Amino acid sequence: MWQSRYLRDIDWKVIPVIGLLMGISLLVISATDPAYIFGTAQIGVVTPKVHHQFQRFVLGWIVYFFFAGFDYNKLREWSWILYGCMILALIGLFIAPAIQNVHRWYRVPILGASIQPSEYSKLIVVIALSWFLEKHHGATLSWSKTFQACLIVLIPFMLILKQPDLGTALVLWPISSVMLYLGGAHPTFLKWLLWFGFGALLMMMLIFGGVFPHEKMRPYATKVLKEYQYERLNPDNHHQWAATTAIGVGGFWGSGWRQSEFTGHGWLPYGYTDSVFPAFGEEFGFAGLVFILALFYALIYFGFQVTTKAKDPFGRLLSAGVSIYIAMHVLVNVGMMCHLLPVTGVPLILISYGGSSIFVTMAALGILQSIYSRRFMF
Repeated sequence: MWQSRYLRDIDWKVIPVIGLLMGISLLVISATDPAYIFGTAQIGVVTPKVHHQFQRFVLGWIVYFFFAGFDYNKLREWSWILYGCMILALIGLFIAPAIQNVHRWYRVPILGASIQPSEYSKLIVVIALSWFLEKHHGATLSWSKTFQACLIVLIPFMLILKQPDLGTALVLWPISSVMLYLGGAHPTFLKWLLWFGFGALLMMMLIFGGVFPHEKMRPYATKVLKEYQYERLNPDNHHQWAATTAIGVGGFWGSGWRQSEFTGHGWLPYGYTDSVFPAFGEEFGFAGLVFILALFYALIYFGFQVTTKAKDPFGRLLSAGVSIYIAMHVLVNVGMMCHLLPVTGVPLILISYGGSSIFVTMAALGILQSIYSRRFMF
């Protein structure tokens, strides 16, 4: 099940890429921690949130190497157990006390932390969908099998949407779309899925871009969305104005670490979580942002490289799903901060402050290494 000898065959070039992203995370969090920005006393480099994030990174590396040595084929056998536990965890959120008026987290008093099941759900859906599509691999899926595959995604999608967590729910759409395409879903269904997604994206961009007046569309849109969700489509959103301002102020080389005027005065909301990209951009400029995107490109490239080298359909589907998972988090978060997409609370993986996202991402990257190190097994 877990064998250390497979660690010798992993792609070690990925390790420094992950390490650099983690280092960037600690730099940004140190400069944007409210304890540093608003603190009355002098505070050092290791702020409280940096300390917590570092602890999560240490645990994340343990998770990473565990899954790198773990036989990914066992996930095929456990897929429905994991899926069932995920559904129970998502339902249980509506029984547990709400945190910040939403049902997204379980509070763990002993650890003094919170667990967000929706983050883990994305990876579990990828595993379950990979198992189902491999089981019916070899021919175009019938309408009934395509519908069953969609249910695997639709059930957690609706539960996550009800929390409400629109951002996490929407990330499932491109992940499942790519996997259904690779898994041979019915062509007509894929066309409907494509046109539906394109239509929803176009409508969102027309409202967000001001082509369709925001206030005039409100009576129609709020029949589907909650009031605060629709407000995110407001082109005059303060959060995105602040994000683009921070990026613009940074110029090409940036103002320097902990030297930012805009972010350093607390004018950029959530500088250590959702807005780490513009916060880093103000301090390290356009050159720093290009460097971050290059690191993410390396991770995504590695993921699709694993897809081409996987020895079985399960491994190919699993690695493709993980690769899209990484890519979508980067595209959506960067799009939000560059005023191309509405703010939906999608973190920039390995950089944004938070535990659940780190653990899931490191598990996903470890699974990629597991598939890669077993590419020559038959």
